[in-house]
Amino acid sequence: MNSTESSSTHEGFTAEERAAMKDHAQELKRAARRSSRADKAAEAERDVLAKITEMQDSDRIMAERVHAVITAGAPVLAPKLWYGMPAYALDGKVVCFFQSAEKFKARYATLGFSDQAKLDEGTMWAAGFALTEVTAEVEARIGALVKQAVS
Repeated sequence: MNSTESSSTHEGFTAEERAAMKDHAQELKRAARRSSRADKAAEAERDVLAKITEMQDSDRIMAERVHAVITAGAPVLAPKLWYGMPAYALDGKVVCFFQSAEKFKARYATLGFSDQAKLDEGTMWAAGFALTEVTAEVEARIGALVKQAVS
């Protein structure tokens, strides 16, 4: 098999996944350069808001609403970027994140929860939710999930 054949059948990381990993490396470098804890927190939130501003209209509108609901409903969560996505952490560990549809060329945006979220319900529970619109009902559900996640 020649090199052309092997590269066309290789199933490595996609360009979007590689870009997310590069984003994460840059996030870690920026965080290491910040001085005080308050400076780090303020800068991290500015980074999240800047990332949301860069999103396309429908993703941006949803991300703004998700950000508002999470920061109001669970003020113990600190906004930060995580692999280039707005995320919310407790004691430095990501609890939940917003993934725009555009980022991975997906059909819908996603509100995801890490294993740090206390959403356990029996032996199987949802850790990710597809979002196509953030209505008042969706905001209420997000608020309840986030409160449960940190309780």
